[in-house]
Amino acid sequence: MDTQQTETPKPVRRALPPPVTLTEAAAERVRTLIARSDKPVLGLRIGVKTKGCSGMAYDVTYAEEKAKFDEEVTDKGVTIFIDPKAQMFIFGTEIDWQEDKLQAGFVFRNPNEKGRCGCGESFHV
Repeated sequence: MDTQQTETPKPVRRALPPPVTLTEAAAERVRTLIARSDKPVLGLRIGVKTKGCSGMAYDVTYAEEKAKFDEEVTDKGVTIFIDPKAQMFIFGTEIDWQEDKLQAGFVFRNPNEKGRCGCGESFHV
């Protein structure tokens, strides 16, 4: 009788995709904003707030420190902190920076969005 036990191989875990990614244009803009700040800044904090006719709007602020439950993402040499209340709403989002003759700003390509208001200020998931 064979008394050797065979070990069950452990499943291989795939690495999770990053919660957010930045285009090179967005990363360059973040570096510029951090360099212009009057205070020491670690990166930008991304959150969502209740606003507009669709329900939520993106909120981008300077992050002078990492808050207790922030998700920290580093992409292209830039640090982004994701507010814990926003994490489930923006997972998988690509952040871009776009400029044209009339406006300039961060553009969020969020695969979780189900719709946007007509002016583009707010979204819902």
